[in-house]
Amino acid sequence: MIDHARNAAEFLNDPERAHWHDRALWFVREKRDKAARSVPEWEELRKSAEALKAHTLEHLGYYLQRFEERAKANGIEVLWAEDAAEFRRLVAEILQQHDATKVVKSKSMLTEECELNPHLESQRIEVTDTDLGERIVQLAGDRPSHIVLPAIHMKKEDVARVFAEHLHTDPDNPDPHYLTRAAREHLRQKFLEADAAITGVNFALAEEGAFVVCTNEGNADLGTALPDLHIACMGLEKVIPSAKELGIFTRLLARSATGQAITTYTSHFRRPKPGGRLVVVLVDNGRSRLLAEEHKKLLSCIRCGACMNTCPVYRRSGGHSYGTVVPGPIGSALAGARDPERFASLPFACTLCGSCDQVCPVRIDLHRQLYSERREVVRVPEYRGKVRGLKTAAFLLRHPRLYAAMMGLGRVLLPRIPRRLLYNRFNLWGREREMPMPAEKSFNQIYRERKR
Repeated sequence: MIDHARNAAEFLNDPERAHWHDRALWFVREKRDKAARSVPEWEELRKSAEALKAHTLEHLGYYLQRFEERAKANGIEVLWAEDAAEFRRLVAEILQQHDATKVVKSKSMLTEECELNPHLESQRIEVTDTDLGERIVQLAGDRPSHIVLPAIHMKKEDVARVFAEHLHTDPDNPDPHYLTRAAREHLRQKFLEADAAITGVNFALAEEGAFVVCTNEGNADLGTALPDLHIACMGLEKVIPSAKELGIFTRLLARSATGQAITTYTSHFRRPKPGGRLVVVLVDNGRSRLLAEEHKKLLSCIRCGACMNTCPVYRRSGGHSYGTVVPGPIGSALAGARDPERFASLPFACTLCGSCDQVCPVRIDLHRQLYSERREVVRVPEYRGKVRGLKTAAFLLRHPRLYAAMMGLGRVLLPRIPRRLLYNRFNLWGREREMPMPAEKSFNQIYRERKR
């Protein structure tokens, strides 16, 4: 079971890093706000995107079949994977058919979700993540902590040490330009040696049978241009009706993610390169089950990361504290919907402030989704103590005289109770909080005195 509070406490052991993490993400949030204000029709775009996603999810079967039909007509092979295990098997089989031993991969949260890298490496296939942030955490033996900024938890000094160990750079030179040049030289050789390329999919266009990959570094373009084999990995929810609607999402995506007007590279793939092979693997892995639940709207997410950049809990606890590939508000909601028992703490990693709702480009009501998941969590054994406490509080609040008597008794006894008796493993509330000392007089006492 994931204990978010305990994991967050480990992150907060380094206050300087925690404050830096908070400020860095808020800076990105402010860039998003500035970019949004520059578009007069911003709210209309959000409403259109919300409606388009709702329509597509309502008719998902039709659009997926239409995408498959049109993609095959374009010469693209389309495969379907029911779960992560089948996805890993299919990708490994395709690579083995081409005797591919070296793969370059652009950032794909789906491959992280399905743990593709470790599986391919166990088959003696070298996988190089070519997104700079992904490559940094890969070399560090770490995991991404953000879906758009994978290495946001690392400072440039950390990157300098990692690069010195693996790329033989100067460990005392954390200059970003120096480190970027070293990464470019290192990755360029990997591109030249690659037997195959793996990419994610940002948007699949049903009517055209094509798909779009958005990057800022051009790594997906370079990776797919050189090898003859390109495998695109796509969650079922990535499909949209046609290219006519694409502009709505591309105008929202980059502005919400990093405050840019548009991603540096918005690459369209419609057919294999001459003499090459292009395979799209459509992955379910629990998505179709969400379609039938109240959490269906979570599948509208376009993975911009805006909810993470604004979330006060995520900014102050770090992405790794969530114990899931997609952290933050959207990650908590997705993980809680899929496995309420394992991720029982994540719906509570939320202040219900609603800030995530305000920045979400497709208007997912994330705080309501998390609030509704708390009803499921109360059935988890570890939370029965909290439930009993809440029922006791509800009983007291329904009986004003008893409540007043208990509060009066508390004002007398609480200051006299030894700390070790008050803060123990049974007091879940006290794990992260200090009990405030009661005032000498209650509000009701003061009110009655002044009234007299």
